[in-house]
Amino acid sequence: MILIHTALLCEAQSFIEYYKLKKINSSPKIYANDDILICISGIGKLNTLNALEYIYVNYEITKAFNIGIAGCNDTSIDIGMLFCTNQSFAEIKTLPLITSDTVVTDSNIKKTTLYDMEAKYFHHVSQQYIKEEDILIFKIVSDHLSSEILQKDVIKNMISKQKNLHSLIKRI
Repeated sequence: MILIHTALLCEAQSFIEYYKLKKINSSPKIYANDDILICISGIGKLNTLNALEYIYVNYEITKAFNIGIAGCNDTSIDIGMLFCTNQSFAEIKTLPLITSDTVVTDSNIKKTTLYDMEAKYFHHVSQQYIKEEDILIFKIVSDHLSSEILQKDVIKNMISKQKNLHSLIKRI
Protein backbone atom coordinates (compact mmCIF):
# COMPACT_ATOMS: atom_id res chain seq x y z
CA MET A 1 0.00 0.00 0.00
CA ILE A 2 1.16 3.53 -0.78
CA LEU A 3 1.22 6.03 2.09
CA ILE A 4 0.75 9.74 1.54
CA HIS A 5 1.48 11.64 4.73
CA THR A 6 0.44 15.26 5.23
CA ALA A 7 0.25 17.45 8.30
CA LEU A 8 -2.98 19.21 7.31
CA LEU A 9 -6.29 18.14 5.78
CA CYS A 10 -6.01 20.94 3.21
CA GLU A 11 -2.69 19.43 2.06
CA ALA A 12 -4.39 16.05 1.58
CA GLN A 13 -7.72 17.19 0.12
CA SER A 14 -6.82 17.06 -3.59
CA PHE A 15 -5.44 13.51 -3.18
CA ILE A 16 -8.51 12.40 -1.25
CA GLU A 17 -10.70 13.70 -4.08
CA TYR A 18 -8.47 12.50 -6.95
CA TYR A 19 -8.19 8.93 -5.62
CA LYS A 20 -11.77 8.87 -4.24
CA LEU A 21 -10.61 7.90 -0.76
CA LYS A 22 -12.96 7.23 2.13
CA LYS A 23 -12.35 8.18 5.75
CA ILE A 24 -11.58 5.04 7.74
CA ASN A 25 -10.13 6.43 10.98
CA SER A 26 -10.38 9.63 13.02
CA SER A 27 -7.30 9.59 15.23
CA PRO A 28 -5.06 9.77 13.34
CA LYS A 29 -7.14 10.89 10.38
CA ILE A 30 -6.87 8.21 7.71
CA TYR A 31 -8.44 8.09 4.27
CA ALA A 32 -7.93 5.05 2.04
CA ASN A 33 -8.89 2.82 -0.84
CA ASP A 34 -7.37 -0.57 -1.75
CA ASP A 35 -4.07 0.93 -2.94
CA ILE A 36 -3.53 4.30 -1.25
CA LEU A 37 -3.70 5.44 2.34
CA ILE A 38 -3.51 9.07 3.42
CA CYS A 39 -2.53 9.90 6.96
CA ILE A 40 -3.12 13.44 8.21
CA SER A 41 -1.03 13.68 11.35
CA GLY A 42 -1.28 17.28 12.43
CA ILE A 43 1.65 19.70 12.61
CA GLY A 44 4.97 18.97 14.28
CA LYS A 45 7.15 16.27 15.74
CA LEU A 46 4.88 14.47 18.21
CA ASN A 47 1.84 14.40 15.93
CA THR A 48 3.97 13.05 13.07
CA LEU A 49 5.77 10.42 15.15
CA ASN A 50 2.59 9.14 16.80
CA ALA A 51 0.53 9.00 13.61
CA LEU A 52 3.22 7.27 11.57
CA GLU A 53 3.97 4.68 14.25
CA TYR A 54 0.25 3.84 14.17
CA ILE A 55 0.29 3.57 10.37
CA TYR A 56 3.36 1.36 10.12
CA VAL A 57 2.21 -0.96 12.90
CA ASN A 58 -1.29 -1.38 11.42
CA TYR A 59 -0.72 -1.28 7.64
CA GLU A 60 1.72 -2.83 5.19
CA ILE A 61 3.29 0.20 3.51
CA THR A 62 5.50 -0.29 0.45
CA LYS A 63 6.11 3.38 -0.50
CA ALA A 64 5.76 6.52 1.57
CA PHE A 65 5.30 10.10 0.41
CA ASN A 66 5.43 13.17 2.62
CA ILE A 67 3.68 15.99 0.77
CA GLY A 68 3.15 19.47 2.09
CA ILE A 69 4.04 23.11 2.14
CA ALA A 70 7.36 24.63 3.15
CA GLY A 71 8.87 28.05 3.61
CA CYS A 72 11.86 29.06 1.50
CA ASN A 73 14.68 31.45 2.37
CA ASP A 74 15.15 32.57 -1.27
CA THR A 75 12.66 35.16 -2.53
CA SER A 76 13.61 34.38 -6.15
CA ILE A 77 11.90 30.99 -5.77
CA ASP A 78 8.24 31.31 -6.83
CA ILE A 79 5.46 30.56 -4.38
CA GLY A 80 3.82 27.32 -5.54
CA MET A 81 7.01 25.69 -6.89
CA LEU A 82 7.32 21.97 -6.24
CA PHE A 83 10.54 20.36 -5.01
CA CYS A 84 11.61 16.87 -4.04
CA THR A 85 14.01 17.13 -1.11
CA ASN A 86 15.48 13.64 -0.95
CA GLN A 87 15.54 12.17 -4.47
CA SER A 88 16.10 13.37 -8.03
CA PHE A 89 13.52 13.36 -10.82
CA ALA A 90 13.93 14.87 -14.27
CA GLU A 91 10.68 16.81 -14.04
CA ILE A 92 11.01 18.11 -10.46
CA LYS A 93 13.76 20.27 -8.99
CA THR A 94 15.55 19.36 -5.77
CA LEU A 95 16.35 21.57 -2.78
CA PRO A 96 17.63 20.81 0.72
CA LEU A 97 15.11 20.84 3.56
CA ILE A 98 15.47 21.70 7.24
CA THR A 99 12.81 20.52 9.67
CA SER A 100 12.27 22.86 12.60
CA ASP A 101 10.16 22.49 15.72
CA THR A 102 9.05 26.12 15.40
CA VAL A 103 8.04 28.34 12.50
CA VAL A 104 11.17 29.73 10.81
CA THR A 105 10.90 33.43 9.96
CA ASP A 106 14.59 34.22 9.51
CA SER A 107 17.53 32.27 8.14
CA ASN A 108 21.23 33.03 8.06
CA ILE A 109 21.87 30.07 5.76
CA LYS A 110 23.23 31.36 2.44
CA LYS A 111 22.22 28.35 0.34
CA THR A 112 18.62 28.17 -0.92
CA THR A 113 16.78 25.98 1.59
CA LEU A 114 13.23 24.87 2.38
CA TYR A 115 11.82 24.74 5.93
CA ASP A 116 9.03 22.57 7.32
CA MET A 117 7.97 21.00 10.62
CA GLU A 118 7.46 17.27 9.82
CA ALA A 119 9.70 15.80 7.10
CA LYS A 120 12.66 14.81 9.29
CA TYR A 121 10.33 12.87 11.59
CA PHE A 122 8.46 11.31 8.66
CA HIS A 123 11.79 10.13 7.24
CA HIS A 124 13.03 8.85 10.62
CA VAL A 125 9.99 6.65 11.22
CA SER A 126 9.62 5.51 7.60
CA GLN A 127 13.22 4.32 7.26
CA GLN A 128 12.61 1.91 10.14
CA TYR A 129 9.94 0.11 8.09
CA ILE A 130 10.69 0.53 4.38
CA LYS A 131 13.68 0.97 2.06
CA GLU A 132 15.27 4.40 1.66
CA GLU A 133 14.44 4.58 -2.05
CA ASP A 134 10.75 4.09 -1.22
CA ILE A 135 10.64 7.23 0.96
CA LEU A 136 9.90 10.47 -0.92
CA ILE A 137 9.50 14.01 0.37
CA PHE A 138 7.78 16.64 -1.78
CA LYS A 139 7.38 20.24 -0.70
CA ILE A 140 5.55 23.16 -2.31
CA VAL A 141 6.91 26.62 -1.49
CA SER A 142 4.19 28.43 0.45
CA ASP A 143 6.06 31.51 1.66
CA HIS A 144 9.42 33.18 2.08
CA LEU A 145 9.76 32.58 5.83
CA SER A 146 6.63 34.44 6.79
CA SER A 147 4.80 33.90 10.06
CA GLU A 148 1.47 34.56 8.33
CA ILE A 149 -0.93 31.62 8.51
CA LEU A 150 -2.18 30.76 5.05
CA GLN A 151 -5.86 30.18 4.30
CA LYS A 152 -6.73 26.49 3.91
CA ASP A 153 -8.10 26.98 0.40
CA VAL A 154 -4.84 28.68 -0.66
CA ILE A 155 -2.87 25.63 0.51
CA LYS A 156 -5.29 23.20 -1.15
CA ASN A 157 -5.04 25.12 -4.45
CA MET A 158 -1.22 25.17 -4.33
CA ILE A 159 -1.16 21.41 -3.98
CA SER A 160 -4.00 20.78 -6.45
CA LYS A 161 -1.99 22.55 -9.16
CA GLN A 162 0.80 19.95 -8.87
CA LYS A 163 -0.68 17.54 -11.45
CA ASN A 164 2.69 15.86 -11.97
CA LEU A 165 2.53 14.58 -8.38
CA HIS A 166 -0.43 12.31 -9.21
CA SER A 167 1.37 10.76 -12.18
CA LEU A 168 4.60 10.47 -10.20
CA ILE A 169 2.86 8.66 -7.33
CA LYS A 170 1.37 6.15 -9.78
CA ARG A 171 4.64 5.76 -11.73
CA ILE A 172 7.09 5.21 -8.88
